Amino acid sequence: MVSGPMPQLRLVDTARGPVTYTLTRKRIKNLNLRVGAGGEIMVSVPLRCPVKQADDFIREKSGWILDAVRRREARQREPLPPVPREECVRLLSEALKRVYPLVEPLGVAFPVLKLRALKSQWGNCHWAQGYITLNTALARCPEELRDYVALHELVHFLHHDHGPGFYARMDALMADWRRRRKALKSYSGALERE
Repeated sequence: MVSGPMPQLRLVDTARGPVTYTLTRKRIKNLNLRVGAGGEIMVSVPLRCPVKQADDFIREKSGWILDAVRRREARQREPLPPVPREECVRLLSEALKRVYPLVEPLGVAFPVLKLRALKSQWGNCHWAQGYITLNTALARCPEELRDYVALHELVHFLHHDHGPGFYARMDALMADWRRRRKALKSYSGALERE
């Protein structure tokens, strides 16, 4: 498989100050922006995208970028208390039991629940093997957010990707899931310390 050029470190002057970011070319269609765990800024662009377009993208998003970096730094200064393993098992099992009745009528069998300290995901679904994995860091989050992640993984038994069918099903089963997903982002610091 042929990959794109090596990542390139860039410095761009923006209205909010200088921004350093890593530019990576990939076989993708859109420009993608991500702020990493340590506040590093990464942009992925299509293989033939001009560097100027990536720099302009950073300038356009500079307000959002600097706000995201500040929020991440604030979260890292305010650690969430640890939760004992037995309490993780109880809290995450309860979340799964609360939302399972929403998918049971749709033919989803009750899955095996596995718990792990994941670095970058709140959970994942192994639909072919009949189990879901929830991040132990979820135990440090409010109940409604645990329920959202548990339902998100259960819906993957019906829709294996994040296509329109998946989102339509989430809309039907949990009308405010987008608000919950947004609220969950403020807990991403829990992922990094788990």
